[in-house]
Amino acid sequence: ACSCTSQVTHANSRVCVLCSTVTTERPVQVKVVKVKKSDKGDFYKRQIAWALRDLAVVDAKDAIKESPEFDLHFDKVYRWVASSIAEKNAFISCTWKLNQRYLRKKIDFLNVSSQLLEESVPSGENQSVAGGDEEAVDEYQELNAREEQDIEIMMEGCECAISNAEAFAEKLSRELQVLDGANIQSIMASEKQVNILMQLLDEALQEVDQIELKLSSYEEMLQSVKEQMDQISESNHLIHLSNTNNVKLLSEIEFLVNHMDLAKGHVKALQDGDLASSRGIEACTNAADALLQCMNVALRPGHDMLLAIRQQQQRFSELREHFARRLASHLNNVFVQQGHDQSSTLAQHSAELTLPNHHPFHRDLLRYAKLMEWLKSTDYGKYEGLTKNYMDYLSRLYEREIKDFFEVAKMKMTGTTKESKKFATLPRKESAVKQETESLHGSSGKLTGSTSSLNKLSVQSSGSRRSQSSSLLDMGNMSASDLDVADRTKFDKIFEQVLSELEPLCLAEQDFISKFFKLQQHQNLSASMAEAEDLDGGSLSRPQSSGSLLPVSSEKDMIRQMMIKIFRCIEPELNNLIALGDKVDSFNSLYMLVKMSHHVWTAQNVDPASFLSTTLGNVLVTVKRNFDKCISCEPESIAHWNREDAESGDSCCLSDPLGSS
Repeated sequence: ACSCTSQVTHANSRVCVLCSTVTTERPVQVKVVKVKKSDKGDFYKRQIAWALRDLAVVDAKDAIKESPEFDLHFDKVYRWVASSIAEKNAFISCTWKLNQRYLRKKIDFLNVSSQLLEESVPSGENQSVAGGDEEAVDEYQELNAREEQDIEIMMEGCECAISNAEAFAEKLSRELQVLDGANIQSIMASEKQVNILMQLLDEALQEVDQIELKLSSYEEMLQSVKEQMDQISESNHLIHLSNTNNVKLLSEIEFLVNHMDLAKGHVKALQDGDLASSRGIEACTNAADALLQCMNVALRPGHDMLLAIRQQQQRFSELREHFARRLASHLNNVFVQQGHDQSSTLAQHSAELTLPNHHPFHRDLLRYAKLMEWLKSTDYGKYEGLTKNYMDYLSRLYEREIKDFFEVAKMKMTGTTKESKKFATLPRKESAVKQETESLHGSSGKLTGSTSSLNKLSVQSSGSRRSQSSSLLDMGNMSASDLDVADRTKFDKIFEQVLSELEPLCLAEQDFISKFFKLQQHQNLSASMAEAEDLDGGSLSRPQSSGSLLPVSSEKDMIRQMMIKIFRCIEPELNNLIALGDKVDSFNSLYMLVKMSHHVWTAQNVDPASFLSTTLGNVLVTVKRNFDKCISCEPESIAHWNREDAESGDSCCLSDPLGSS
């Protein structure tokens, strides 16, 4: 922009610079700008600007006595003091010229010298006017070549031009007079034409005046159009700016509406949706996912300052809390109902060596898997509470089922019934002695085949049947061997069935836990597991462990910890069953060793770190110890039988139990 500056001092303020500026681009804008020097550096910054058309009066205070003070009347009166009178005059003169050139509205200049308000005249014209008098008194100028040639021709035509100059001059004077007279006569003859010419000149002057008036009116019209175009241009700029802002505002509103608006159907599903039916669960799942997307939307800067956004976020939080409570309460009721339903089916399996099937319960609960994943990501406290409740309910349910299952297995191994369970109240050693005594006298109709039973059988046989022939004794021993094989085969089938029932039960529950609780997505469940174990009276420590659970670091570890809590009674019950089988017949440890080795090998091929693999591995250690103990005691039993036979003098020899097996 072009500008004219003047260093001034505003009343009650510091020194600043006042500029009259004109922009170079179209539309032209004429402004008066106040510029102030920055306090932090040597640069200037614009403080305020007024449009020149808003200037009403320029008051120079005194037209006679020069003073640096002057006033500018905009919306109010601004008083200024210039640094010098020259700068004041320059500023007023520049302002007057800009007003004359660009503004249709004329500004009132009060107390200003008329010299400042005159338009500047080119300096060349002033110099030519002032130098006119000087040219009149110029000294003699030399003739040029053409003038010399004309004088020579004229002198040649007059013989006395050189000898008699006075005669030559007189002759020239007479000729000049003749020419002047002819000119006068010619002028007088052309007076009519001169009058006509003068009349034409007057008419031309009148036309010129009319043209000037039209040009002035055209100029005023153009100035008005220019001002209107400037206003229209400024209005268009404001309209464009307003449209741009409206487009941006509409974009922000559409973003918020599309990402922060939850459908009424989703709200109704979260508040009152049916969590028992498949259709209701699907609706609640979709609503929960939509709510999570609305809550996790990435807001742009400034959105959190809006009251509507804060209210919507508060509404989402309330919906999340309400639905999380509903979901947790419903699932807890499902867990409790499952315990009651499964308890009612225990009577059906009490006489059979089978475990109840939990597949229908798992199938019904897997419908809530996505909701559990949502609950885990939104309210981990309630998710953790559901996990604890599930482990508590299921551990009690499985404990009843597994204990009844092992009780049936024990009865099938010993051949007893529920009515004869009164023997179970006796101490374990007395009960075993009683069963062995009954087996020796034939009351129970079974031979146990254990080492101690064989020893007692050999002593009683030698004392009571000395009179019988050796052939009869051989036949009796052969019958006892056949009965031992039958009992061991029966025990082998029962033990295999026990392991075959436990294995799918554990695998199905482990697969359900992994799918239902989405354990692969979170790794902080170890603390709650350890606390739950402590509340139950201590964790089920393995023989090689120190007793406390290690920190959980993977999904498999977390699943194994939950399986330990739910199936905490499997390992003790298996150990009791193994102890019973070993007491009934020490050679049962051989069958158990073969079966356990096969099942452990199968479980380790599937997952070496699983609960089933670890538990069966611990039990296999116990079975191996019992088998080693049986093998170490067998030579002593054989030596004892040989001594008894030698003392009795009988030729009969008891069959080798190891060979018969």
